[in-house]
This record gives sequence, C-alpha cells and structure tokens, in this order.
Amino acid sequence: MAVDQQHSLDHNRTGTLWTCFAHIITAVIGSGVLSLAWSTAQLGWIAGPVSMLCFAFVTYVSSSLLSDCYMSPNGRRNITYIDAVKAILGEKQTYVCGLLQYMILFGTGIAYVITTSTSMRAIQRLNCIHEKKSETASCAYGDSFYMLVFGAVQIFFSQIPGFRNMEWLSIVAATMSFSYSSIGFALGLAQVIGNGWIKGSIAGIPTNTTTQKVWKVSQALGDVAFAYPYSIILLEIQDTLKSPPPENQTMKKASMGAIVVTTFFYLCCGSFGYAAFGDETPGNLLGGIGLSQPYWLIDFANACIIVHLVGAYQVFSQPIFALVERFSAEQYPNNDFINKYYKIHVPLFPSLSLNVFRLCVRTTYVILTTVVAMLFPYFNQVLGLLGALNFWPLAIYFPVKMYIVQRKIESWTRKWILLQTLSVICFFVTMLTLVGSIQGLLRPKLSGEIVMVVFNEKKELFVRQ
Repeated sequence: MAVDQQHSLDHNRTGTLWTCFAHIITAVIGSGVLSLAWSTAQLGWIAGPVSMLCFAFVTYVSSSLLSDCYMSPNGRRNITYIDAVKAILGEKQTYVCGLLQYMILFGTGIAYVITTSTSMRAIQRLNCIHEKKSETASCAYGDSFYMLVFGAVQIFFSQIPGFRNMEWLSIVAATMSFSYSSIGFALGLAQVIGNGWIKGSIAGIPTNTTTQKVWKVSQALGDVAFAYPYSIILLEIQDTLKSPPPENQTMKKASMGAIVVTTFFYLCCGSFGYAAFGDETPGNLLGGIGLSQPYWLIDFANACIIVHLVGAYQVFSQPIFALVERFSAEQYPNNDFINKYYKIHVPLFPSLSLNVFRLCVRTTYVILTTVVAMLFPYFNQVLGLLGALNFWPLAIYFPVKMYIVQRKIESWTRKWILLQTLSVICFFVTMLTLVGSIQGLLRPKLSGEIVMVVFNEKKELFVRQ
C-alpha cells in the first residue's frame, strides 16, 4: 500500500551527551588514526606529537565557535552548516561553503572505501602468510574486489533515513574504533618492548633532498589535519540533541570529551608506531604491524576497522542524502516518485518505508564513491588532500567569521586579533599541506607509471609499477 509521508525538519530531538559523543567518535576516529604513525615518522619525535596537540586545540576551539552558531538570535535553528552560513554571512558565501562541504563529504566517503578495502586485503594477506608460514610468500592482492564488497554493503545501510535513526550504528562504530585503536597501540608497545629500544629521530625519516622532505612533511600535516576536524557535520549532530540543557552546552561537553579521548589514542598509535618501526614505519599502521604478532589479533583489529567505517561512511554521507532529498521534495512537492513511500511488512521485523527516489539517489552515490576510490587508491595522499581542503575553510575560516559576525566583535579588539591570527596561521598550514598532497597524489600519474598499491618485504604499503 502506498502512503504519503511529509518531509519535516522538526523531528523530535532525543539525543543525549553520550549519543553525541558516539557520533563524534565515529566521525573523528576513522581512517586517519591509521596514518598517524607514518605522519609522526615524517615529522619526527618533537614535531609529530606537538602537531597532534595543536590540531586538537584548534579543533576544540573551532567546534566551540561553530556550536554557538546553531541557534540564531531570532530563535531559528541552523540545522546544517550551510544553513548557518546563509543565516549569518549571507547568500553569496553559502555557495562557496556548500561546494567545499559536500566535496569534502564525498571525498571522505572515498577515503573510507579505500581504507576498508585495505583492511579487508590485510586480513586475506595475513591469513595467506600464516598458511604458508612465510612472511616473504607471494600474498599480494588487489583492492577492487573489496571496494565493490564494501559498496554493496553501503547500498543497504544507506537506506537508513537520517542521523536520528542511526544512533545504534554510531555506538557500535565508536566501540569498534576504541577496539582497533587500542590494539594498534598495544601492538606498537609490544613491538617496542620486543625491539628493546625506541626507534626514530627528532628530524624524522631522512630523504635524499630538502624538497622531498618538504613534500613528506606537508603530506604528514595533511594526514593529521584530516584526522581531527568534524565541523562539516557538527551542526547535523547537534540538531539531534534534546534540550534543556541548551544544545551548544551539550555539544561543547561532548566535543571536549571526544577530543581528549581521540588525542590520547592518536598520540599512542602515532608515537608507539613510530617507536616500533622507525624509518620503516608503514603508511597504514595495521598494514605493517603484526606480521610477527598473533595474526588473529590483527585480523580482529582490521575487522573492527571495517565495521567502524560502515558507520563512519554513513555519518559523512547522511548530510548529502538529506540535501538532495530535501531540495527535491521542495522543488517537486507533488511528484509521487520523489515523495511517495511504500510500506513493506517483513515478518518478525518492524514495517519498513521504501522510497524509490531515495533508493536510486543513495545507490548512485555509493556507486560513485566506490568507482572513484578504485581509480585513486592512494591512502596517505588522499587523506592529506582531504585534510588540507577541509581544515582552513570549513574548520577555521567560516566558524571564526560566523562567530565574529554573530557576536558582533569589533575589529582590532583583543578577541578579534586572536581569532584572525588563528585563521591566518591555519591558512598557511593548509596551503602547505594542499600543495604537498596534490604533488604526492599526482606524482605517479605524471611519471606515466601504471600503479598498484601492494605490500613490500618491509611490511609497508607502497606504489609499484
């Protein structure tokens, strides 16, 4: 039987501090944590940990500023990032913000497809090595099949209507993120104890030229930048919270807790990963760690990553789904293809609402992210590029600008100078990471190589002709 269902933004908000914390952890601790040992190796023992602490501080400041933009002075809720920009800064800046935001959301989905395929491949490779009882056995596998499998799973989960219907998935995903982060930290520590000494240096991994070092450092900073900010989905998460207390207070508490926990795991994984492998630190921590460790434990850690990224992919995809569906419903309110829902009764399960337009749009989106991931399977370079694109404009510039306008902070006051100084510094960091990440991403293509990501004998990911 067909039923009409009205699209409304004024749903009941039942989210709590803990559900908000789970959404943030699911969004933040993801593929980024796997690259932090490599980033620390490029930056060295001082710059590596210090950069993580700096990005953690900047992320908290940014999230606090943005959470105050949820409620406009006239009492109107800004339930998305774009709504806040439009209400506070005007129509013109909305287009720039929207382009960047949805490009980053799309790119993050691509990064998660790549990361998941890497973990799936690692499980098969470790099992192969265990069966053949040789670390030098021929156990190299491609990525495409695993990307297709992940895409098929996401087509199913993408039918979850919205953020308020996926709290359970975020809780499961957050639990998985704690699990594999703890395993990565523990195995890095065990490797250091087994080595009997701490590897690495203050300057990081040496390179042949200063130019190469600059490129590597810029890519490393981009990876760290990608690992932290969640501003592009902050207001969507905040819109799930019930009140009282005011939503911005709950969001700030959840942000503080999530960033502290996240930074602890990041420092542990990054530092112990570098201490364990030194100059041979892999781009993907669990891709290089564990060949001398219990293979089943590494399999479990990679399985946790896969389950976590199923939820994380949805967290970053739901804003795009909501935008397309809300815009289409507003433009064509009488179109049955867009607005009509069909109730499906499944024995022993609650009734399901199927919308053909939603099914088509979301399936197409998943296919696009999967195809692009198959074309650009370069883990660290993709993360660095996304981190650079996201960090300054969306995590710093717009939150700072909106906060200044909404609070009517006068120019050249102390608070105005501090905020603008923060924005300028972050802009230069972003430009450095952007140039380095583009160089790293395009270098194989520019040299005319046919590339494939594989594992070498040093247990690290690399690009081979």
